[in-house]
Amino acid sequence: MSQIVFDGMSLITPDTVAAELRTAASEHRIAADNARAQLALMLQLTELRFSTGVDLEQATMRINQDLHQIRSQVSPQVWESLVPVVQDHAVSAFMMQDPFTRWSFEKPRGYSGDAQLLDFIYRHPSAQDAITAASPVGQTLYQITSASQSSAAVRERRDLLTTYVDEVGETLGGGAEVLTIAAGHLREANSSAALRNGQLARWVALDQDPLSVGSMMRDFAGTAVEPMDGSVAGLLTDTYELGQFDFVYAAGLYDYLPRKVAIRLTKKCMQMLKPKGTFLFANFAAGIPDDGFMETFMNWSLLLRSEEEMWDIINASVDRNTVDAHVYHGDNRNIVYATIRKND
Repeated sequence: MSQIVFDGMSLITPDTVAAELRTAASEHRIAADNARAQLALMLQLTELRFSTGVDLEQATMRINQDLHQIRSQVSPQVWESLVPVVQDHAVSAFMMQDPFTRWSFEKPRGYSGDAQLLDFIYRHPSAQDAITAASPVGQTLYQITSASQSSAAVRERRDLLTTYVDEVGETLGGGAEVLTIAAGHLREANSSAALRNGQLARWVALDQDPLSVGSMMRDFAGTAVEPMDGSVAGLLTDTYELGQFDFVYAAGLYDYLPRKVAIRLTKKCMQMLKPKGTFLFANFAAGIPDDGFMETFMNWSLLLRSEEEMWDIINASVDRNTVDAHVYHGDNRNIVYATIRKND
């Protein structure tokens, strides 16, 4: 039987492809074995540190750094195989004393990054009962994890969103219309001067979680906030008649959207803008130092993006000649923001 040549110019034959795959598989096993050994040692040392009562903050920061380093050194496939190793280890059970980490891991609302999880990050009173019920070790761990760089970035994001809304309200002097997609508990509205001073005609707050919608209805009754039960799928299929807005934003949603869906949603949001309107979307940045900790102990996987990937979404969604677009990092560079403003 004659041998089939897939590409005569580059001489790629079944034998050469198989040889390449065998080499790649061997390299993959070596990388996985080395990473697994490194991880096992790290977990053993961490368990020893916790059991001997060393400084919890130092030990937690060390394991956070170690997990980030391992994650950055292996392929996504190898890292995926290591995540359950961490989650099944005694160190993970120790970390579950932290009510913030435990909530993220167990996902009581059925999905990652829910509004109550963000309330742990915000140190909002709604999380206080769970914190008070935690063990002394758990309360200490919570003080550490809620002070992490990623947590600080989420609090900064909340405050930045408030600033954007207030600027729109002040500029338009009472007629501003705002849309929030995946609003959660809309905590950025709590300190909004524009909302407080009646500078918003309406603030539509869309979320697919009925508990979050109910919370907003209770907290913002009698204000310009209009909580609404709705989803990304509903937006993309024109299920809702929302009209147009001066400012549309999706703060934490893009962390979970594949590229194609992110582009479709961006295009849709641009269609919902009034002339001179602005769309903002945010994403946890690639390479954040808490990535390994979040994906293992917190069972919180995100689609991290670089500045280039944010620009890729913009460029695939709009004609750059018709908009004013910017991409920038927050203060500690854990979250990257994109704004797209219509020129007319």
